[in-house]
Amino acid sequence: MNELERRLAHLGRAELDHERTMARLSEAAARAGLLDVAYATLDSPLGTLLVAVTPRGLVRVAYEEAGGDDREEAVLAELADRVSPRVLHAPERTDAVRRELDEYFEGERRRFATPVDWSLVRGFAQDVLRATAKVPFGHVTSYRQMAEAAGSPRASRAAGNALGSNPIPIVVPCHRVLHSGGGLGGYAGGLERKRYLLTLEGVLSA
Repeated sequence: MNELERRLAHLGRAELDHERTMARLSEAAARAGLLDVAYATLDSPLGTLLVAVTPRGLVRVAYEEAGGDDREEAVLAELADRVSPRVLHAPERTDAVRRELDEYFEGERRRFATPVDWSLVRGFAQDVLRATAKVPFGHVTSYRQMAEAAGSPRASRAAGNALGSNPIPIVVPCHRVLHSGGGLGGYAGGLERKRYLLTLEGVLSA
């Protein structure tokens, strides 16, 4: 083994030791009641996703946007401010939802079993997103229909705003909501991602 190989092996062991240490820390924090929000990242066909969970369920799915680390820091700051400051990188606590997302992207899952924590949404917006969560795989609906389902038939624009700020895209499938005339409408992750998801579900042809 040459010097470069020895250094690489040392770095690999150091990284593994770090991962084990972080896993032990997250477990200790959870046992002590000091871990309220656990997060990790996931590589997907739509880019890197950040997923965050609480003891109540999935609280955040965030697309990686321009800015990379800055975007991740902004999402974590939002979670610390609006959910709990006790946020920790703890991949093992997100394994279940990350596995479900992998299965979804591989075409092996049509319905998510992981519970949702609605802490980041309130009032009418939460009503809209709860209704959206019930739209089945491979089906689409409209902003007007979601407004009606949330109890305010004339509030299509407000429903659109709620969907545009959905903190749990994909799992709460705002990509399945279109304009009444059939147009794609908007999508916080960008229309290319919306087209991809609708194509994956067979709504749009490849």
